[in-house]
Formats: sequence, structure tokens, C-alpha cells
Amino acid sequence: MPSIVITCRSVVDGCYLTLLIISCLGLIVTLNRFISFFTWIFRTCFRSEKNLLRSYGSWALVTGATNGIGKAFAHQLAQRGLNLILVSRSFQKLKTVAGEIKAKHPGTRVKIVEMDFAGDLTEGLRRVEEASEGLDVGVLINNVGITYPRAMFFHEVEEKVWRNIVRVNIEGTTRVTKIVLRGMLQRRKGAIVNIGSGASVVVPSHPLFTIYAASKA
Repeated sequence: MPSIVITCRSVVDGCYLTLLIISCLGLIVTLNRFISFFTWIFRTCFRSEKNLLRSYGSWALVTGATNGIGKAFAHQLAQRGLNLILVSRSFQKLKTVAGEIKAKHPGTRVKIVEMDFAGDLTEGLRRVEEASEGLDVGVLINNVGITYPRAMFFHEVEEKVWRNIVRVNIEGTTRVTKIVLRGMLQRRKGAIVNIGSGASVVVPSHPLFTIYAASKA
């Protein structure tokens, strides 16, 4: 009889210990989430704005700068006192955006570089290098990107389509980064922002945009 009681107590003690360990792990995970959340709130709402000009440099380079996110970044960077190198496929659209920025911020210097990331990268990269030579490009926004013409499963994507996606979203972005990074390393300061996509985060295994999601992870 005593041995049965001892065995029962051992089982109960083991259950309590397991429950305690699980509870502690749960508490740690919960605290970590709360800390991350409140850190985000602080950085978003209360932290003082960083002086990009002093912290990184007087120039910023933005790819895919004629529409959407890239265009918005260009306007915001100009508002914060940075000069701009705008890179995109359409020369006419680049001129339009540059004109809009200069109209709002007359003191901003703007260079435009026509580059088709799906085309001849060698020529486009040469233009980017020439435009940025001798400038303290402290901020790089890699925004350029293309996706499928429509939602498709992996086996439905034509080779030309996925090759262009990889060429634009990965190869072009990587090569522009290498050009700008050299100066940042010499000056020992700089910031590089790669624009990803919710397709690689919200739905990690997006069945209809697999290659695009992988290229924008």
C-alpha cells in the first residue's frame, strides 16, 4: 500500500512539474510578444525622428521610383532634406516625378536614371554608377519589382515570366546594392531598405504567386 501511495505522489509531482514548465514557457513567449508590441508602439509613436541627412548622407537612391511605394519614398526623402537619384524604366515618368518633387522642394537636387531591370542590366548599372559617382549616397531604397501577369500555379508560369521576376527582383536589386554599398562601407554609414511583399509573409506558401513570393521574401 505505501508503495502505491509513493508512486501516485511521484506521478502527481511529475504532472505539476510538467505543468510548471509549460506555464513558464508560455509566460516567456507572452512577455516576448508584449515587449515586441510595446517596442513597436514606442518606435512608431514616441521615438524622435532620425535625421537622415546627418546619420547617413545627403543623397538617396530609389529604384522603381515613378509609382506607388517608390514614388512615396522619393517624396518623403525629399521632404527630409535628401537629394535624390531616381531609377526606373520610363524616362518620361521619371521626368514627371522629378518635376513634382522640385516643385514641392525647390532646394532638392534630383538625378534620373532610365533603367529597364528586365532588359540590359549592364548598361543600366553603368548609368547608375555614373549618376552616383562622387556622391554620398547614404540611403538606398530597393523598391523595384514585378510579379505575374495574373495569379497562376507554379507549373503554369512560363519560363520567360519567372526569369524576368528573378532578374528584376533579385539580380537587379543585388547589383544596384553592390554599387551603392561600396561608398557606404568607405564612409562607414548608410541604410539599405529592401521592399518585400505580404505574399511572402501573410501567406508563406502562396500557391498562386510562388516565385514572386520567394523573390520578395
